[in-house]
Amino acid sequence: MQNLGIKVLFQGMNLQRLIQGLGVTGRIAFTSIIIGSIFGMLLGIVWTSKSKIIKFLCRLYLEVFRIIPILVWLFIMYFGVTTALNVDLSGETVAIIVFTLWGIAEMADIVRGSLESLPRHQIESGKAIGLSNLGLYRYILIPQAARRMLPGAINLATRMIKTTSLVVLIGVVDVIKVGQQIIELSRIEVPTASFWVYGFVFILYFIICYPLSKLSKKLEAKWSD
Repeated sequence: MQNLGIKVLFQGMNLQRLIQGLGVTGRIAFTSIIIGSIFGMLLGIVWTSKSKIIKFLCRLYLEVFRIIPILVWLFIMYFGVTTALNVDLSGETVAIIVFTLWGIAEMADIVRGSLESLPRHQIESGKAIGLSNLGLYRYILIPQAARRMLPGAINLATRMIKTTSLVVLIGVVDVIKVGQQIIELSRIEVPTASFWVYGFVFILYFIICYPLSKLSKKLEAKWSD
């Protein structure tokens, strides 16, 4: 009976293995988010340069990650670059590299848009009181732009967490991979194993992503002015 299928979650170490798999997913996502946010903010500031060459290179970098699917990047890095350079990288390391590069590109665009949306007189006022470019960003532009970039940054974090489900395709034993293993081992004994296991995985992702999504919308509505 289907209502007995839930037992698959509590057999042996299945529940513990799923939580451990979620830990791998979280490690990939949050490491990428933190590093991507730091370097993305720096690149976003550089992107506001008046140099057309710098603007073009930043835009090119962003579009490369927007046009080419993340799954393709994972394959390129894991099967192509590592072979070409003769380096041995684990699937988890490759995933962090790819997600970090993606995060940098998207975060840079968020920061650029937030900075460029500020009134021009903010810059002129800062220069008028003798602030250097560093002081201008530190004391005036970044603090004001933070309110505008935060909702987009949270939304980006949510997207990155959800997209980590792709890492299973390069052999990373994340929560999705663990779920697949449990289903394969339990399919005969529990025909409805896939329903319960993937349902539990859905709940795990929902618990993490839904609050972030609501927070992003709440901040966006609050600071829309």
